[in-house]
Amino acid sequence: MASNATKIVCPPPMKATSNGAFQGDSPLDFAVPLLILQICLVLVLTRVLAYLLKPLKQPRVIAEIIGGILLGPSALGRNKTYLDKVFPKRSLTVLDTLANIGLIFFLFLVGLEMDPKSLSRTGKRILSISLAGITVPFVLGIGTSFVLRNTISKDVDGLAFIVFMGVAYSITAFPVLARILAELKLLTTDVGRMAMSAAAVDDVTAWILLAIAVALSGSGRSPIVAVWVLLCGCGFVVGAILIFRPLFAWMGKRTQEGEPVGETYICATLGAVLAAAFMTDLIGIHALFGAFVLGVLVPKEGPLGIALVEKVEDLVSGLFLPLYFASSGLKTNVATIQGLQSWGLLVLVIFTACFGKLVGVIGVSRVCKVPWRESFTLGVLMNSKGLVELIVLNIGKDRKVLNDQTFAIMVLMALFTTFITTPIVMIIYKPSKRVGLAEADYKNKTIESIDGSSQFRILACFHSTKNIPTMINLIEASRGSGRPEGLCVYALHLTELSERSSAILMVHKARKDGLPFWNKGRKDSDHIVVAFQTFEQLSHVSVRPLTSISAMSSMHEDICNSAESKKAAIIILPFHKHQRIDGALETTRTDLRWVNHKVLQNAPCSVGILVDRSLGGVSQVSASDVSSSITVLFFGGRDDREALVYAVRMSEHPGIKVAVIHITMQLESSGDIAVIEMSGESPVESHLLDEKVLSEFEKKISQNPFLKYEKRLLSNSAEVLDVVQEFSKCSLFLVGRMPTGAVQHVLNGRSDCPELGPIGSLLVSPDLATTASVLVVQQYYNQPPSDLAVVYPEDLDSK
Repeated sequence: MASNATKIVCPPPMKATSNGAFQGDSPLDFAVPLLILQICLVLVLTRVLAYLLKPLKQPRVIAEIIGGILLGPSALGRNKTYLDKVFPKRSLTVLDTLANIGLIFFLFLVGLEMDPKSLSRTGKRILSISLAGITVPFVLGIGTSFVLRNTISKDVDGLAFIVFMGVAYSITAFPVLARILAELKLLTTDVGRMAMSAAAVDDVTAWILLAIAVALSGSGRSPIVAVWVLLCGCGFVVGAILIFRPLFAWMGKRTQEGEPVGETYICATLGAVLAAAFMTDLIGIHALFGAFVLGVLVPKEGPLGIALVEKVEDLVSGLFLPLYFASSGLKTNVATIQGLQSWGLLVLVIFTACFGKLVGVIGVSRVCKVPWRESFTLGVLMNSKGLVELIVLNIGKDRKVLNDQTFAIMVLMALFTTFITTPIVMIIYKPSKRVGLAEADYKNKTIESIDGSSQFRILACFHSTKNIPTMINLIEASRGSGRPEGLCVYALHLTELSERSSAILMVHKARKDGLPFWNKGRKDSDHIVVAFQTFEQLSHVSVRPLTSISAMSSMHEDICNSAESKKAAIIILPFHKHQRIDGALETTRTDLRWVNHKVLQNAPCSVGILVDRSLGGVSQVSASDVSSSITVLFFGGRDDREALVYAVRMSEHPGIKVAVIHITMQLESSGDIAVIEMSGESPVESHLLDEKVLSEFEKKISQNPFLKYEKRLLSNSAEVLDVVQEFSKCSLFLVGRMPTGAVQHVLNGRSDCPELGPIGSLLVSPDLATTASVLVVQQYYNQPPSDLAVVYPEDLDSK
């Protein structure tokens, strides 16, 4: 008897590579070229969306989630021809496999970001806020799960579904939150510290709850299997601690600071990550848990963890994660949300998720006496979900715990809660509002305005250890002597925030348990820490640490806000070029130059740009050994007066010699030359103020044998160059950025670096043979310098 059963024919597996179009093969019918096309499509779409969302200060994860949804059946996938050609079902296995390999290593990086020591020292207030931010949403998630099971999720496993919903509601995305805090300039504030600490506890708790949910979802028919899965999972964690923790510690000890980590150690660690992922998948939890556990066990101090991040993160974050979002987007079909009931459930899910986080966090924060505005900001920040939420939902989808409609609703909830975080926080807790409160008391915005009884405050900025010796020696020279208030220096470490996971490790370094980036109770081998600690102990200068972690395009905002909040009289910035061994200056990074330009335009006080030619040598000089000669080239104007006043203060140091060369220009050529005063002063007023400052300096010469004053009458640029060459053996040239008078016309062609002005550009030109460092000073004025307005476009990213 013939069978009437329909025979199901499976499509043949895809071959890896084609023979090429000339031999009649279509690349879309083969696995490798199709995968390459899918990767390129995903990368282009997500990067374009990230660029479009950048003005809204949204983290890149938002663009990647939206990009994944657009590529799936919700948008482009409605075209069946496109879906069958670009994302055919038989290719999804390869795409999912590659995406999950990337996810495994991403979870390893997330584990690297977790510092168990910091979590163990979490205070009761942070722990209470974190637990409230988990418990209340978890309970509401359980309540919502009953509503969903009675409507659109009737065919799912009850217990696993309840736990998955609770986890999805209670989770806070630690990496995404750090990105949002960085964009909002809140990383090193009290609110940012509390949010990061609470989110770290949330993350660990959520992974534990998710492991339980996965064990329950794969239990099959017998609940005893779930118990065995959990027990084996606990055994794996204990075994990993006993085996891998001492192994990683041994690797860390075998790697010295400043030396590259051995390839054997890197390969062994990455192999161990894959082995751990295999073990947890074998147990029945999920492969990503093994990778996460190993990441937590890697030592956070020392070069091993940093090297692992550098080796893995670019490929994972830049390539594999967008693939994971594309794979998730292909599972998300927003069209399944149909009818009033489905849209009502979406509103219910979003409302309860937000309500649970806000009520839990705000309630306990108020009990802990956190102010209302900070409490509400903390609640909004803790409500961000993003990538981690998507991982939870994908696991639930793969385990058949979530059906298509529920999955789409939860993805939209994660997208909405993360998207609204930034705009709400910007409205209720904008950093500029907080800084502006102290502006009324900010009076000493220039060195010239500081009297003898006021404290001299400097904001000294540095990017790397190369800037440290000269910066410290300049600070030592600036301390003067015999002043009751003395000198207070705010050392601002400028750290670039990139899209890389290592930026999160910088957060721990910058603000660990709320302490400054050098904490005397910590064992830290950082050269910056050692240098500033030693200087503070040996000198009479109060040094206070600050850390800026921001993108290069907005780093100037951190610098200006820090100067305003600390009421600094001058900001010292490193020049964007450094000295080579042969003495020539070479550019380190062009974007550092544009940071300096922006600071000059927006600074709330005077600004000095320091050209480093090893002032005092390549190491810190002790106070008793200071022996430096400073030359001030004085042409006139407010910037030159600021430079002169600064030099007078330096002359109070017993090891400093100061020579002031007052240069007057008398041009040889006939005809009238229009001199434009860019300082906002009339020529008469400027001349009177110059004479006053010079006369006060001349009075000090009789009291200090280390002071020298000369007048020079010059007529052309060659004579200016001769004078500069005459004093080229000094340690430091101190000049104003924009001198007044005819010198601007004479040296107009030498202004290669507008941020240094004509004299500063001359002092750093290759035509001048000198080893002297240069400090170019711009005095604060209530209008930005007009000569810098057209040097670069508003958007620094175009440079």
